Amino acid sequence: MEGDSSSSVLAAAAHLTTMTTTDMSMGKIIFYEEKNLQGRSYECMSDCADVSSYLNRCQSCRVESGCFMIYERPNFLGNQHFMKKGEHADSMSVMGMSSGIKSCRLIPMHRGQFRIRIFERENMSGQSNELQEDCDNIMERLRMNDCMSCQVMEGHWLLFEQPNFRGKMVYVRPGEHRSFKEMGMSSTRFLSMKRILDIC
Repeated sequence: MEGDSSSSVLAAAAHLTTMTTTDMSMGKIIFYEEKNLQGRSYECMSDCADVSSYLNRCQSCRVESGCFMIYERPNFLGNQHFMKKGEHADSMSVMGMSSGIKSCRLIPMHRGQFRIRIFERENMSGQSNELQEDCDNIMERLRMNDCMSCQVMEGHWLLFEQPNFRGKMVYVRPGEHRSFKEMGMSSTRFLSMKRILDIC
């Protein structure tokens, strides 16, 4: 009887842990057809490969929880922007997304170490360096002229085309990213990297 009781307690604890982890990773973003959070809307709590399946256009959004990347083209392609909690009522033109938002990715929360290996050339070739912390300038700190591909071992990262986390950005999650060109990016080299910390 005691064994059954202990098993029940352990199972309940495991279930609670699972629920907590799931809750922490949830996010919610609401897209609007018009600027200033007006017009028809669509709520999204996960990746969406084509927002136009739900709205004729998307000119503004509100992030209610979590963090998202939004993209200027369907299927997570083209220029992209990092969005955290708050209203983004008229920022599409400022972001250079005149055609509006076409797709989005939910960024899962990550607790633990961060590790990324960056490569000077496409297809993970040329000079390489491994990072576990933010790097504001790979030219000065690592003596690398470019980062044109990478392998993310742990965590989620943002890469920026200019030093000091400025310019166009790309979101990279665990896995190999052999060519930023294949992501539809107009920028194919990145010079600073930042971890997406648990601050959303």
